[in-house]
Amino acid sequence: MSNKEYRPTLAQLRTFVTIAENKHFGTAASKLNISQPSLSQALVALETGLGIQLIERSTRKVIVTPVGEELLPLARATLEAADAFVTRSRGALGVLSGTLTMGVIPTLTPYILPELLREAAKHYPDLKPLIVEEQTGALIEQLRDGSIDVAILAVPSGFPGMRETELFREKFVIVTPEDHPFAGRRDLSLDALGELDLLLLDDGHCLRDQIVDLCRIAHTGHPGNAEYATRASSLTTIMQLVVAGLGSTLVPESAVASECARPGLGLATFDASVTAERAIGLVSRPSSARAAEHQALGELITRAHARAVRKGKHLLPS
Repeated sequence: MSNKEYRPTLAQLRTFVTIAENKHFGTAASKLNISQPSLSQALVALETGLGIQLIERSTRKVIVTPVGEELLPLARATLEAADAFVTRSRGALGVLSGTLTMGVIPTLTPYILPELLREAAKHYPDLKPLIVEEQTGALIEQLRDGSIDVAILAVPSGFPGMRETELFREKFVIVTPEDHPFAGRRDLSLDALGELDLLLLDDGHCLRDQIVDLCRIAHTGHPGNAEYATRASSLTTIMQLVVAGLGSTLVPESAVASECARPGLGLATFDASVTAERAIGLVSRPSSARAAEHQALGELITRAHARAVRKGKHLLPS
């Protein structure tokens, strides 16, 4: 007769499932890392509490009873649910797991994403990252309405009401046609921007705004007037325009390895005393309960960026 107040433990259910799957007490005990007497005691306790026989024992074979076969899928589902509960709880402690939707700006996605996904798979195999590539304004809107969990973009974003954590800063590199007088230089000042026909990304890209701000600081004028009417929607397109001799541009150092190895380009860097860089951060909703997970994600992003930068170091003037 079953005990109506009885509730099986996870250990007892795991014992039943392991015996049923292996059809051998010795093998089951070995897989659970317990002794055979302990295994038998757990099974007996389960069967006694339920008031039914789950496993039929004999000296030659182990047979799962018909009622055992009926209950086996439910036992498996219970164990899987318990494991999922533990996995998700780890996420609350900063262990990345489950689905995490990340928004990333286009001038960063192609350059750090390969390294980021490799790092994530290596250290957090239970994480299921979903990537959304959009410009800053669109990412902030999606954060606000809950469509994405975090955004990786240039900070400060200029949008109030968000939690922003700076992850790293990356320098800008000047890209010119290979025969340009600046090619190979590593001592340029901001004033040098005034001598370049700068090619810019379309409106809405934060990289465009950052280059415009540098020009304002250098008092070289606004590079977005008619003289600089050529614009593009990607850095890859701009690189082709530079190769064709239509102008020069600035790229973040994480993009150098991917965009600047092609023939026809020359690279130059600013003098060490010049501050020409952008800050990249992790942006999330203040109400999010996944702050510890976001911290772990930020560490992955920072490492991925460092690797992307190292890959392009040999292309820079030495």
